[in-house]
Amino acid sequence: MTASRPHVADSHDVIRVRGARVNNLREVDLDIPKRRLTVFTGVSGSGKSSLVFGTIAAESQRMINETYSAFVQGFMPTLTRPDVDLLENLTTAIIVDQERMGANVRSTVGTATDANALLRILFSRLGEPHVGSPQAFSFNVASVSGAGAVTVEKAGRTVKQRASFEITGGMCPRCEGRGSVSDFDLTALYDASKSLSEGALTIPGYTMDGWYGRIFRGCGFFDADKPIARFTKKELDALLFKEPTRIKVEGINVTYEGLIPKIQKSMLSKDREAMQPHIRAFVDRAITFDTCPECDGTRLSELARSSLIRGRSIADVCAMQISDLAAWAAELDEPSVAPLLTTLRQTLDSFVDIGLGYLSLDRPAGTLSGGEAQRTKLIRHLGSSLTDITYVFDEPTVGLHPHDIARMNDLLIALRDKGNTVLVVEHKPEAIAIADHVVDLGPRAGTEGGQIVFEGSVDELHTADTLTGRHLDDRASLKPELRTATGVIEVRGASTHNLRHVDVDIPLGALVVITGVAGSGKSSLIAGSVAKRDDVVWIDQTAIKGSRRSNPATYTGLLEPIRKAFAKANGVRPAMFSPNSDGACPNCTGAGVVYSDLAMMAGVATTCEVCEGRRFLAEVLELTFGGRDISEVLGMSVAQARAFFSEGEARVPAAATILGRMDDVGLGYIRLGQPLTTLSGGERQRLKLASQMGDKGDVYVLDEPTTGLHLADVEQLLGLLDRLVDSGKSVIVIEHHQAVMSHADWIVDLGPGAGHDGGRVVFEGTPADLVAARSTLTGEHLAAYVGA
Repeated sequence: MTASRPHVADSHDVIRVRGARVNNLREVDLDIPKRRLTVFTGVSGSGKSSLVFGTIAAESQRMINETYSAFVQGFMPTLTRPDVDLLENLTTAIIVDQERMGANVRSTVGTATDANALLRILFSRLGEPHVGSPQAFSFNVASVSGAGAVTVEKAGRTVKQRASFEITGGMCPRCEGRGSVSDFDLTALYDASKSLSEGALTIPGYTMDGWYGRIFRGCGFFDADKPIARFTKKELDALLFKEPTRIKVEGINVTYEGLIPKIQKSMLSKDREAMQPHIRAFVDRAITFDTCPECDGTRLSELARSSLIRGRSIADVCAMQISDLAAWAAELDEPSVAPLLTTLRQTLDSFVDIGLGYLSLDRPAGTLSGGEAQRTKLIRHLGSSLTDITYVFDEPTVGLHPHDIARMNDLLIALRDKGNTVLVVEHKPEAIAIADHVVDLGPRAGTEGGQIVFEGSVDELHTADTLTGRHLDDRASLKPELRTATGVIEVRGASTHNLRHVDVDIPLGALVVITGVAGSGKSSLIAGSVAKRDDVVWIDQTAIKGSRRSNPATYTGLLEPIRKAFAKANGVRPAMFSPNSDGACPNCTGAGVVYSDLAMMAGVATTCEVCEGRRFLAEVLELTFGGRDISEVLGMSVAQARAFFSEGEARVPAAATILGRMDDVGLGYIRLGQPLTTLSGGERQRLKLASQMGDKGDVYVLDEPTTGLHLADVEQLLGLLDRLVDSGKSVIVIEHHQAVMSHADWIVDLGPGAGHDGGRVVFEGTPADLVAARSTLTGEHLAAYVGA
């Protein structure tokens, strides 16, 4: 009897990629096994994200969107087809990326995961006394009421009817659901001893020579030559708070508005990270945020807080640690809301299973680290019954202690074992170890990458002659000689978030690593007690934002000295050498490409015919400096530009200094004019590091600088940290990477657990003492890492 032939439907067992050219990929051909766990490795910028996210996941999402009608697609984001010849056997992709959750002040862990929505329904059904529908417990809904006459068309006649309405919301009326109230420090807005004409205003951009000065002098609401300290109450109120008023100044109709509403509209409505550094510094100096005295930071109205279940209000349960809240929800036995309770318990248990039980639902979403945000997004997929899905992860071990990585690995394996295809972009050897299949991209980054240099099993990767293969077994050893501290930062009684009145001395003049499991209180200790000091430069994890018009030259401030050097050499204004200002090609407005919007179809970008993609006016490109025009300079790599601006007639020391810092962090290969949108997460992290290294300060605090870095790049980072300390700076690093721990002069370990099980210093001393004692989870993992 002949064996039955396999069914043709079972033959689609690989995702086939042919001729992928997204970003720096060079005609990549690849077969990825389905229902297996495939890890993509390679240095930062080698093309991993371009292949996994920009090609496979992007095409899957685009094809799903195309199944909807043109009408529905008109409301959805338009996705361009990736530059690839062939993609076959794709399945639905669920992307779990590292993008930080929106820093909207109204977004919390509870609202981001729908746990709050479930609790609102629960309290509207079971809360005593009953105060209203679920929106009565929402801090995003304000209570409003109104009455009046409405005009209605009935049977061809117009009839007036009396109508009234009332909405009961849960928003605290004082802080409008924000939990904090802002106040202006007036001393940061003006110098009261001076008059406006003498330059009393200390707000960036508010000079007396410009339009603002002419409006203030000609408004007639106060005397611009009188010191502000001598203003009457009415004059001061007009200066600070006056509502927009139309006035005539020098025969021109203009709008006068008080300083505070003007600042609120022009500065406070913007995302803090998107502000220019001097504006951000002013906002940090001028505005103070205090807990709302009416709701005590809960964001909820008194009515919403008055309704209780088992003696607890919705504000109380949202403030509980999620692991405790899960236990509280498990005790509720109400058949009338059984389906709701089942879903709520599953959601809360998922938080605990994924290692986020230490959070609370009222934690602002913008304060989560990249790793915490990624795991929070994963929660909604954990209990899913769907199979044959492609899950795409971007460094799921970011922000995880070695102890927590094992838990994340179990999660990835469980997703695969349900019959899903799991694609993971990763650098950590502990996460690469669980792969069924490894794809290594390289050989290096940028234009030197974009090729597949290895495909196979983890065992084969260990012996492969690639950068990843050679570094996979790297183990940093403990330093034989440690630096001696030149002083200490004394932290006393630190109690931010879960810290329990921590007292610790952090050495100066050394490389100090703050470590501990996720949620143990590391960032709370440094952000709450160290980062606010005047001499501290704090380089946190927030991702740098950038449009297609921003590039490494604009982000780091490098373009400023370059433009001035070009302007001085050619006797024209610096603005001529900016593609976003006077020198821009008028046809493409300095973008280099012309975009055609095709409604629900993907837009088309074509190279500008006038400037041929060079972004500048033809007359600007005739002006040179050191024999190069501005577009040729923006086309240089960092290493080339560093050599160009360091010597000879093109010597510009200010530019060479910034380029030197970019080269030091391993970005020598990126082009100066490359749009920030094309940089990988690791490249952006290092670009941010390079730009902030120039800030003046004696103490540098780095929050997980190894994020997105390949094993080979970590060595370069350690060299950079050593150079910083040797130049007289103090460096404090919040880090989980054992290579950084073993390289430290001093370690402060927090724990022993997360949330209310953490918040204490469980070890402080040298790495060798930590390894010898093995008294903490970190000590055990570090000892295993260095082979002690």
